Amino acid sequence: MNRQPDVSTPLAPLIEKFFNVRLRQQRLVSPHTIISYRDAFRQFLSFAKDRLKTEPSKLCFECFDANLVSEFLNDLETTRKVSVRTRNLRLTAIHSFFRFMAYELPTHGAQIQQVLSIPDKRHVKKQVGFLHRKEVDALLAAPDRNTWSGRRDHAFILTAVQTGLRVSEITNLKTHGLSLKGAPHLSVIGKGRKQRTVPLAKPVCAVLKDWLRQPPRGTENVLFPNRNGDAMTIHGVQYLLRKHRATAIEQCSTLKSKPVTVHLLRHTAAMDLVQAGVDRSTIALWLGHQSIQSTEPYIEATLELKQRALAKVTPHQSPLKRFKATDRLIDYLNGLG
Repeated sequence: MNRQPDVSTPLAPLIEKFFNVRLRQQRLVSPHTIISYRDAFRQFLSFAKDRLKTEPSKLCFECFDANLVSEFLNDLETTRKVSVRTRNLRLTAIHSFFRFMAYELPTHGAQIQQVLSIPDKRHVKKQVGFLHRKEVDALLAAPDRNTWSGRRDHAFILTAVQTGLRVSEITNLKTHGLSLKGAPHLSVIGKGRKQRTVPLAKPVCAVLKDWLRQPPRGTENVLFPNRNGDAMTIHGVQYLLRKHRATAIEQCSTLKSKPVTVHLLRHTAAMDLVQAGVDRSTIALWLGHQSIQSTEPYIEATLELKQRALAKVTPHQSPLKRFKATDRLIDYLNGLG
């Protein structure tokens, strides 16, 4: 039976400091990471409230121990029926918080190390999906380029599928980050606020040059703005991709089995690089990966490359597979992002 321990270190200010200082100021994480971690803590605090019969804002750090975390992770899988991948993402957020607590509360070292020792759960990784050329062509042909939004969407999709940018990177692009002179490229602020440049192919340059002739909207110089001139939200991007996928399916039925997202377009860009024979270190730099190991799924995904490699090998001869909150700490988490 879990209960609040006698020693009491308020949890709420520690969580607020984690988000405001550790994530936003020190690590400069993306808004999407903030949202992911926020969701992890909302779910955990909801679980802790039910288990300990204590409002989230009144919880203490000492109750946030390895037993409670393990019970929470188990509840995610058995009650909420989340995937192992989602379970591991929630644990990543908790581990990040406890690594920060190792500096903030060194006197709680044993408790912290016990939580940090909780391992990720192994799972079978799905093969990465990507679009084939005919599917990309159908998707690019879907927007009505006689309209402002259609021209924007066509330019957006073409840029995404050639550059492989993350959704946060492409929605936050500014017009001054686009260079069409000399060696055309985009200047991108990626994960960890790291800046990189991504080269642009001639067909993309031509479409973007035409797009820039449109009267600007808003004052933020967003390259692909919404109708008000602001950066598109994730939901706005998902809406436009769903809309054009529905149209593209009429021309390419194989898209029925492929929910189109910016992440899928990123995979497609990576696969194009792999199939063109670009080396792994260059692909890692292109996509903004911290390690070339991150490119391994793309190598594994392409059967064509495997068949090509097999053709070069002499074979051996042989005989004949919504949480609703009113608590102050929850309200704070809801306000993040």
